[in-house]
Amino acid sequence: MQHYAWGGSSYIPKLLSVANPDQQPFAEYWLGAHDNAPAVLETSDGPGLLLNEYVRQHPEGTLGSYTAGRFGRLPYLLKILDVKEMLSIQVHPTKRNAEQEFAAENKKGTALNAANRNYKDDNHKPELMLALSEFWLLHGFKPEEDLARILGTVPELNFLAAVFDRQGYQELYRVVMEMPQSKVNSVLQPLLDRIVPLYRSGELKKNEEDFWAARAALTYNEPGKLDRGIFSIYFFNLLNLHPGESIFQDAGLPHAYLEGQNVEIMANSDNVLRGGLTPKHVDVAELLKHVRFEATHPRIIAEDYGPGRIAVFHTPAPDFELSKLSLLQGESVTIRAHSIEVFIVLEGKIGVIELEAQPFGRKVGEAFVAFHQAKFELKAQEDAVVYRASVPPGAL
Repeated sequence: MQHYAWGGSSYIPKLLSVANPDQQPFAEYWLGAHDNAPAVLETSDGPGLLLNEYVRQHPEGTLGSYTAGRFGRLPYLLKILDVKEMLSIQVHPTKRNAEQEFAAENKKGTALNAANRNYKDDNHKPELMLALSEFWLLHGFKPEEDLARILGTVPELNFLAAVFDRQGYQELYRVVMEMPQSKVNSVLQPLLDRIVPLYRSGELKKNEEDFWAARAALTYNEPGKLDRGIFSIYFFNLLNLHPGESIFQDAGLPHAYLEGQNVEIMANSDNVLRGGLTPKHVDVAELLKHVRFEATHPRIIAEDYGPGRIAVFHTPAPDFELSKLSLLQGESVTIRAHSIEVFIVLEGKIGVIELEAQPFGRKVGEAFVAFHQAKFELKAQEDAVVYRASVPPGAL
């Protein structure tokens, strides 16, 4: 469990049937083998065996020879997120850049848990998110026409229209990210003076950039330091995903989650370069090295049901694949694991039946892992929805 300050206090505790009397934020629930927060296996000897250690001890038996040879570890990380407050503007590095920069920070002697550390590991972090509720996010730069229109219609941003028109996305973003704090304050204060009263009186809607800019100001601004991440709210695509819709975010694509609950799957990494809307470390120079300065035309991924009531959410990432299994009471589906696979029940109750093994049940909020070549049956003891994280069959 990750208790980041932006998390909600009720969704994940209810999902996992745990008490939260102090209303602590429950932001992310991790199911994977990242060294910073590995899952714990329950065995006949009781709980306590760490999944990352077990995979290291039995690489081919858990991962299969292909995945063990290509990745050398469980290649993905599955999460449940509850976004109550806006997350930071962020970008993730490519695999090559992550390896180089992680090694460089190690060479400098920067501690892995240091507040100014940019790279927590040597991996890239492409990610897919699937909405469990109405979900709002920022996703890549607006197409040229849309960005030019907003720079022309928001009076406090008019001065940036000429920069974008002459020099494009990279110079526009560089100007606001490298702008002296005093200039940030003088530009954004009139904007906030205009929109924050409208936000407080309920006159702004969530499909308007002003709504999220006002919320960001009230969340992250400090005395004498307005958060420059507010500019990005106007520069990036503002998206509203409905439950069951998903979207893929590759290396270099700037984005930020704003509100809602989701299932998220990504490469097994915790590398985040931040650009604002956060009290955490922001390294502007490092961020600008990795941003893709181009128009983004969002591609919403719809559920694609194949045989056996299984929807697969396809992405170009070789590290992971997310599937959704929807079973009516009494229905069953046979699973053959071709590498390591993680399952979590988000609705209902299922039985897990494997030849020559003791069957067991899983209910809402409970999870299990299947290793390479495991063959078993999932049977719905009541109407159930199960999410499955796996290695794409095309990568095997």
